[in-house]
Amino acid sequence: MVSAVFHSPLSSSATPPVAPTDAAAKAAPATLPGTPAPRRQRLSIDWRAVWLRVLPPVLGLGLMIGIWALLTIKSTTFPTPLQTWDSAVQLFADPFYRKGPNDQGIGWNSLFSLERVAVGFGLAAAVGIPLGFIIGRFEFINRMVSPLISLLKPVSPLAWLPIGLLVFKSANPAAIWTIFICSIWPMVVNTAVGVQRVPQDYLNVAKVLNLSEWKVITRILFPSVLPYMLTGVRLSVGTAWLVIVAAEMLTGGVGIGFWVWDEWNNLNVQHIIIAIFVIGIVGLLLEQFLMLLAKRFSYD
Repeated sequence: MVSAVFHSPLSSSATPPVAPTDAAAKAAPATLPGTPAPRRQRLSIDWRAVWLRVLPPVLGLGLMIGIWALLTIKSTTFPTPLQTWDSAVQLFADPFYRKGPNDQGIGWNSLFSLERVAVGFGLAAAVGIPLGFIIGRFEFINRMVSPLISLLKPVSPLAWLPIGLLVFKSANPAAIWTIFICSIWPMVVNTAVGVQRVPQDYLNVAKVLNLSEWKVITRILFPSVLPYMLTGVRLSVGTAWLVIVAAEMLTGGVGIGFWVWDEWNNLNVQHIIIAIFVIGIVGLLLEQFLMLLAKRFSYD
């Protein structure tokens, strides 16, 4: 029996289908021609976490304002929140006005206070951080200086102000001196504690390698002590901003503390409350900045 197989001319010239490779399958579009392109996947937002971060502070602030409003409904001496808000709008409409040496806007007064804090705090850091390294590194100096630190650290900040006025004969350097002497102790103590908590194995390796004291400080001590040092810096900034307000109330001149006292002499309670909020906000921003800086250099 003879069987014949007939082939069409088209089928003989066509190439047989080839199975796609893995690379071709990945490169090929997943959708058929003519179908719309798939939308990009949107980033999911955890709204619960957002509300947990935003809602509690807002509720706390609202609760404080509500209690304030209830307590001042029938008050004729203490301003209500609405009266304070109206006064703040007028005050911040021109915060940098100048009508004389003792009549300047709250913006200028805040900047003058920040300038004093920066100078006094900078001097305290330049002296306190190296002193903390020395105290933590050498046991003899630690035993010699520790009683003095324990004696002087609890002294009230304002107790140092008359000493500054006696020595410098001027209010501005006396205020800077008060900031310096009060903000130096947290940096000294925290830096010294950080040096003392460096593992002894690190120092033993430095002895084996015969490293110089400078290399021990820069390569071993400084990276290990940095978190402690930044904690001391953060505490010192809070102390410095707290002290400058009280010092300026007593020395006069220009500054947020003097501005508060001057408004009290004018019986302008609304401006005093506004100044309290300004002082708190500036202190909060300084602390938050240093906390972010500490996290940036943290080794955790």
